[in-house]
Amino acid sequence: MTHQITACLWFENQAEEAAKYYTSIFKNSKIENISRYGKEGFEFHGQPEGTAMTVVFQINGQQFTALNGVPIFKFNESVSFQVFCDSQEEIDYYWEKLTQNGGEEGQCGWLKDKFGLSWQIVPSILPQLMTNPEKAGKVTTAFMQMKKFEIAKLMV
Repeated sequence: MTHQITACLWFENQAEEAAKYYTSIFKNSKIENISRYGKEGFEFHGQPEGTAMTVVFQINGQQFTALNGVPIFKFNESVSFQVFCDSQEEIDYYWEKLTQNGGEEGQCGWLKDKFGLSWQIVPSILPQLMTNPEKAGKVTTAFMQMKKFEIAKLMV
């Protein structure tokens, strides 16, 4: 039996906004369905009737669920999504889109988007460079000085 694994992202009340945001950034993405809160259970969930409860969406075939829940959980860096990029143009594109409107740049290809979700925008060649004993040290020295990865500077 095969079991699909799906990330469920917990938002206070921005699940629908976040799903629309992410599907606007990544090609081959779509919102699949939205379920909404009714009057029932308001005393537990506190969400106004008609607010999205869950938004199921896909990015490049990977399914995600965005959930509006009570405001007790926040994103942190212990979980992040990696985006492997084949070119500097792709790195620049995702970096710009995911840090705009209140996102935050981090070190070594890490960033937080406007919702506080952590992402790693990584050159596709990095794992190969890091497993090459002759290059790994120089590559590490180079990327430790970067926020957004610069492929040309990694190819030392």
